[in-house]
Amino acid sequence: MFDTLSEKLEGIFSKLKGRGYLKEEDVDVALRELRLVLLEADVNFRVVKDFISRLREKAVGKEVLESLTPGQQVVKIVHDELIELLGSRNERIIFSANPPTVIMMIGLQGSGKTTTAAKLANLFKKQGRRPMLVAADLQRPAAIDQLVTLGAQIDVPVYSSRDTKDPVELSRESLKRARLDARDILILDTAGRLHIDDDLMAQLEGIKAAVNPDEVLFVADAMTGQDAVTVAKTFNERTGIDGIILTKMDGDARGGAALSIRAVTGRPIKFIGVGEKIDMIEPFHPDRVASRILGMGDVLSFIEKAQEAVDVKEAEALQRKITEETFTLEDLREQLRKIRSMGPIENLLSMIPGMGKQLKGVQVDEKEFSRIEAIINSMTPKERRNPHILNGSRKKRIALGSGTTVTHVNRLLKQYKEMKRMMKMLKGKKGRKGRFRGLPMPF
Repeated sequence: MFDTLSEKLEGIFSKLKGRGYLKEEDVDVALRELRLVLLEADVNFRVVKDFISRLREKAVGKEVLESLTPGQQVVKIVHDELIELLGSRNERIIFSANPPTVIMMIGLQGSGKTTTAAKLANLFKKQGRRPMLVAADLQRPAAIDQLVTLGAQIDVPVYSSRDTKDPVELSRESLKRARLDARDILILDTAGRLHIDDDLMAQLEGIKAAVNPDEVLFVADAMTGQDAVTVAKTFNERTGIDGIILTKMDGDARGGAALSIRAVTGRPIKFIGVGEKIDMIEPFHPDRVASRILGMGDVLSFIEKAQEAVDVKEAEALQRKITEETFTLEDLREQLRKIRSMGPIENLLSMIPGMGKQLKGVQVDEKEFSRIEAIINSMTPKERRNPHILNGSRKKRIALGSGTTVTHVNRLLKQYKEMKRMMKMLKGKKGRKGRFRGLPMPF
């Protein structure tokens, strides 16, 4: 996410941060470079113009230029202005006092509405709510089947009908069903087109009048840049929207849509899609995204993902095993599964300050995790708990069963042995200084 933009911004600010004294001309040069970078990132021209104007007004002040760290002060100003541009704060879904809360998903065909509707339902279900999906897209072939399949995958009911061609009537009936079934959230997946036309707008206006949605969310493909911004503006003018969901953010290296869409439409980004899997949707936090754009990482999001994946009691049990030196290959397998459930490893590493730069160009082989798990699965319970009993014949059997080689098995055992050695060292430090309460897994 934002890789290209982040790299270019880092090049600009590294020149400023390396100086102990800045002149107004130095700031102007940096701002000219910044303007070009933002335009290349497909940020709206007027947004760039206003953004640079506000930056210059604040960055050439006496308190900045004469400070002990003027370069860092300028970066802080850019960070603060990015947060403001992106929306200042996380905008949450406004839930109705009288359930169900009706959420209407709109957007062009191909933007990812159907998948995003299911992702939202899955997110709300994890929060303890009772969502229902509505297959109100009666135009696209297989749209109903797609939503029904996704609903079954996350165990969320889908209201659909193949007997009607009227999405307005279908939406009205779905609201009645949601009330009867005591569903507290109703998410409507509406039809899209490859372009904006009057028929589409009339249909959306009819659905909106029939169900009176609490939230109208516009779904846009972040990788389409200014096209997404232009379409969002038109939808907002024609039907009205309450918030925006940007999909495919994990593939958006430029960031033009994310940096422009709120300023142009006046509507907040509420969620971002960060991958294809059903759980890869996140609330949009402007401050965290601004930090990631400037290469500062996103520690809060990393912690939240870790908390979702790891139960407190499980973490305490793991710490005891490390302290008592009873950490086995079964425990290693379980920890690897938890890490993989948090999302792509490269995304996780990019959230840690400084790691993105250090690992630039390094490809994380996700297949290695599958290989390790396959090797451990091919062992007997006794072998997982006592790997020292693994002789040549056992290793051959394990390699054959896991579809790997004896070399792969030996490599895993060597890594496991090294981990145990590191844990022992950390345990010793804890005993001497008493400072190690929680121990990160060394992988």
